[in-house]
Amino acid sequence: MMNSALPEPGPHDLADDHALAAWLATVAGDELTRLRGQGLEGKALKDAGDQASHDLLMELLARHRPDDAVLSEEGKDDKVRLRSDRVWIVDPLDGTREYSEPPRDDWAVHVALWERGELAAGAVAQPGLGTTFNTGDPPTVPDSSAARPRIAVSRTRPPAFVEAMAEEIGADLVPMGSAGAKVISVIRDVTDAYVHAGGQYEWDSAAPVAVARAAGLHTSRVDGGPLSYNQDDVMLPDLCVCRPELADRITDFVRRYQDQHGV
Repeated sequence: MMNSALPEPGPHDLADDHALAAWLATVAGDELTRLRGQGLEGKALKDAGDQASHDLLMELLARHRPDDAVLSEEGKDDKVRLRSDRVWIVDPLDGTREYSEPPRDDWAVHVALWERGELAAGAVAQPGLGTTFNTGDPPTVPDSSAARPRIAVSRTRPPAFVEAMAEEIGADLVPMGSAGAKVISVIRDVTDAYVHAGGQYEWDSAAPVAVARAAGLHTSRVDGGPLSYNQDDVMLPDLCVCRPELADRITDFVRRYQDQHGV
């Protein structure tokens, strides 16, 4: 059930998809923060967080966008979305492992809207930072503060080629959790790129990619190909989000690596 203490969005929030996405991600993040302080640990906290955030987002979307389809990591994949013009793609808790390891802040809530073939709105709440990054108020990416490029990679599944790529382009690797947190790290000038090739799904990247695009960053498959959402197969196995000036260097390396290794 929805927490009755949660504020309702105003008329503008209800009418504007960008504002609604930001509100949804924020209140789900607030609920996860509250739950994180209830004494649960480990798997119990992971499971409770996944379910509570999913239930809340499903209730709010049913209330405020009843005619839209929804694709959630924690829900059944209703293929009616393939015949819909508007589909909300949500990850109720991205970075479940990190969420279960207080006080880590590299976890997030993703809410994106796909409309007629394109990502139309998106928000990534990072409660540990007290911020929701969203397409309605696109973040400004500062100039890089690093002497060498910094590449965010998975804590547990960095791509096989990433060390060789880092050596070629003179970059440092920065392991962290949550796909959303890694994309946002580029926006925040914590890193300069995020490269992933270990397997992902649409909900892992839809909202972060929408926000990154609104901020002016490059977004693509690791070989430079396009990212497509609301597909029958929701696997979207690789991703590159980076400062525009790094895009050609990263994607050129990946294409050469794939050719050499028959990938």
